[in-house]
Amino acid sequence: MVIIILLINIVYVSFFTIRMILTLKGQRYLAALISTIEVVIYVVGLGLVLDNLNQIHNLVAYAVGYGIGVIVGMKIEEKLALGYITVNVITAEDDRDLPRMLREKGYGVTNWLAQGLEGNRQSMQILTPRKYELKLYQTIKEIDPKAFIIAYEPKTIHGGFWVKAVKKGKLNE
Repeated sequence: MVIIILLINIVYVSFFTIRMILTLKGQRYLAALISTIEVVIYVVGLGLVLDNLNQIHNLVAYAVGYGIGVIVGMKIEEKLALGYITVNVITAEDDRDLPRMLREKGYGVTNWLAQGLEGNRQSMQILTPRKYELKLYQTIKEIDPKAFIIAYEPKTIHGGFWVKAVKKGKLNE
């Protein structure tokens, strides 16, 4: 019984985590489908615990399963890597090859001259699918180990030629 409760809660919380992420990403229909499955799993698991409330190890299994489910859900989300990431990079002005090299790899790069505390800099804004995020960081650090990098997830993307190409799978690996 303990193992069943533990597994049910791991699956339930993993579904819960994924549903929340899908909801935040605007994928409401898939999130609704997952929530339907999630609530059935939740009711079954909670029912097992409540029917056997006099056995503390069932409650402990429920709580531990919840914690493990959060971790499993986060790992699944990392593997799915839904959505896009915007990466702002500031590098030395004389490093004009970085935007060209990133474009050759298929990244969408907008760059401009910026002024920093220590003089001229080159600023870039790069949009990439999240599944290529770590590879992008690695590429930037190989070309300019001193580059200043900030990343965030855009909520809305509209327009631009690059988004169409990425949706068709044109980003070079």
